[in-house]
Amino acid sequence: MGADQTIDWRNTAASALDWWHEAGVDTLVDDVPRDWFTAPEPLVVPSAAPVAPVVAPSAMPTLLADFLAWRSSAEVPEADWSGVSLAAVGPADATVMVLVDCPDRDDGDAGALLSGASGRLLDKMLAAIGLTRDEVHLAAVCAKRPTAGRIQSEVEARLSEIAKHHIGLVAPKRLLLLGNAASRAILGTELQGARGRLHGFNHKTGETGSGSASGEASSETGVVASFHPRFLIEKPAAKAEAWKDLQMLMRGLTSQEGVR
Repeated sequence: MGADQTIDWRNTAASALDWWHEAGVDTLVDDVPRDWFTAPEPLVVPSAAPVAPVVAPSAMPTLLADFLAWRSSAEVPEADWSGVSLAAVGPADATVMVLVDCPDRDDGDAGALLSGASGRLLDKMLAAIGLTRDEVHLAAVCAKRPTAGRIQSEVEARLSEIAKHHIGLVAPKRLLLLGNAASRAILGTELQGARGRLHGFNHKTGETGSGSASGEASSETGVVASFHPRFLIEKPAAKAEAWKDLQMLMRGLTSQEGVR
């Protein structure tokens, strides 16, 4: 009898056309005749775009005087920030180094770190342990004050590296970290978890150890984390805890009197 004469050829053709369309065929004929026996042209794969080399941060100066000059150069994270860059001050061979987070709001006008109320309280804290500001090396993690006084997370690692290098150039026997940002930069932990013990910091390798540290080894600095003076001004009740921190800082180095 031959083929089934009941097939709906229109639906069959439409179904086939739909299948070819799904397969990516969008035309039935070309504009010019095609030789189906011609070998296809080789596929040309474009070459990958050259990858820009990763530029490592330039090496930091190995002499303190050169480092302090470099600290306000165009190579530091704060170079494009607004404000005044404030250099560290104090003896290059100080026994005690003090590291804060950043300049206070009015420090730029005075041209010195901790020039206002925070600085006056710091002077009293130092006097309580038999020191003056001229005897300590005072520095900040940020040479300029960041927006809203908070260090941006994207530059924390580089600023930490710079601060540790700075400590290595001074090589103090004791380091006082004032505030949360300073604690994170050197100890890698929040102030609340860092307080209450003397940390060991190898100022030659930049490595931090947990537990107590004698600070007597030539490459070891004893580190104490405490409250920033601006916090103590707002929370005077914390001064008793700050005094314990100062006693720990100087234990084994000199005798001390109570905080005034």
